[in-house]
Amino acid sequence: MNNAKPKLALALGILCISIFPILVRLQLTNGLISAFYRMFIAAVLLLPYVIITRKFKRPPTTITLLAVVCGIVFATDIAIWNIAIQKSSATQATLLANLSPVWVGIGSFLILKNKPSVNFWIGTAIALMGMVTLVGFETFAQLNFDLAFVLALLSGMLYATYILISKNILSKVDILSFMSIVLVSSSLFLALVCGITEENFSGFSNTAWLVLFIQGAVCQLTAWLLISYSTQHLQATRVSLSLLGQAVLATLLAWLFLDEKMNWFRIIGAVFLLLGIRITFYNKPIGFKNLK
Repeated sequence: MNNAKPKLALALGILCISIFPILVRLQLTNGLISAFYRMFIAAVLLLPYVIITRKFKRPPTTITLLAVVCGIVFATDIAIWNIAIQKSSATQATLLANLSPVWVGIGSFLILKNKPSVNFWIGTAIALMGMVTLVGFETFAQLNFDLAFVLALLSGMLYATYILISKNILSKVDILSFMSIVLVSSSLFLALVCGITEENFSGFSNTAWLVLFIQGAVCQLTAWLLISYSTQHLQATRVSLSLLGQAVLATLLAWLFLDEKMNWFRIIGAVFLLLGIRITFYNKPIGFKNLK
């Protein structure tokens, strides 16, 4: 099956990303500086390889600028999401940020040739219902329409923008060159933000440095190389919705390692979320003619 490798890459990428919330909850460093080192360490690991092996091929100027925009958008998403968590709760921020598949679907309908199918919208509705159940109906009912709400909502839109732009770019440039540009531009942007906000770039414990390294090497570099590969070969809508699967894995890991509560509502929510994702990969329309 032609899509087997991209699907496997996407699954492994989601697994790598799912570790991130667990590491962040350890609170060994500030959120913004953590975001900077996530991108910077990944860049430090990737750049020597692409330079020594001559894998980096500078794309045409227009594509290069779009890749830089991708990096800044991704970095802004991380920064805003961290601020949203600090100003509200992680669950509220996560719920709103995970509306990104909706924005990707709308964006794909407007700008991409491959329009979202009926199955995508059915799967999205089921997956989002599962997400609400997973994080708790009380969280959804108690949303505060304040600055944190706006920031978290904006984070989801930025995430969707990154997926859509990268989908377009990755059809014209190789993954390593694209990731190199994204990581460098993200690192420079976040370094500037951290400098303006007077964040400390050093003085962390050995454990904190280890966690930062894992974030950069696993949660960023490994994860997004895999996800970028899957984005090249799969529909952007399917990739964005599949990324919701990280919520299920993160919840499971939090239950195993952080002693967070697990109940039947969370289990049911996880099942519906995964069912919604599965429906988007089902090619035959469900009860409707495929609208394309």
